[in-house]
Amino acid sequence: MGISSSHPRYQSLVWRQQIAEGVRRGLVHETGMIAHGRGEAFDYLLGETTIPVAAEAERAAAYVLSRAHRPVISVNGNTAVLAGEACVRLAEVTGAALEVNLFHRTAERIEKIASWLEECGGRDVLGREVEARIPGLEHDRARCSREGIYAADVVLVPLEDGDRCQALKNMGKTVLTIDLNPLSRTAQTAHITVVDNVVRAVPAIARHAESEDFIVAWDNRRALQSCLDYLCRRLSSLYESE
Repeated sequence: MGISSSHPRYQSLVWRQQIAEGVRRGLVHETGMIAHGRGEAFDYLLGETTIPVAAEAERAAAYVLSRAHRPVISVNGNTAVLAGEACVRLAEVTGAALEVNLFHRTAERIEKIASWLEECGGRDVLGREVEARIPGLEHDRARCSREGIYAADVVLVPLEDGDRCQALKNMGKTVLTIDLNPLSRTAQTAHITVVDNVVRAVPAIARHAESEDFIVAWDNRRALQSCLDYLCRRLSSLYESE
């Protein structure tokens, strides 16, 4: 689809097209389009920009990933398509492993996503072989690499589902997430929630990690409330300007 660069929401339409192409190529499950649309709606409400508290969360996430002993970046189809190269870069600067983990899991899609990450420059991408399970989960996202997510002390789970986020916390892991919906189970459960578009957030975390521009102390509940306050102020100001 030809998208004019003069369109006021050009970049958003490009990302939408990338997800659609990911479905055609077998990287993204068809339900991933629904998830992307939900995130796109919140991004629109946020002004399609990185708000101040999200920028702070990115610095906090960079600190935790950089100081972890066994950090892992969990990648699904949407994340791979939208931010595959950025995930590879983040893994490089933090020493994190990359692992493909899917709710709608098939061996074919795992292979396609792992190969895609390798085309982006990723090395030793995990997820093809699963030797362990996350306790307390019944669906396929419980299946993971023993040397990856199962052994990790810190896991970054962009575009996550809340029950696995909680299960990882129950295992004693520090969980970081990127979620445009500050009210989601994942956002409410994670230790650090970056309320930002994954396309902006992952490169930002990598930049902060590389430059060691960190925030050490973090109160996730306070940060989520700041996000909600920002949304309320923005919506009120838009309404008042009519």
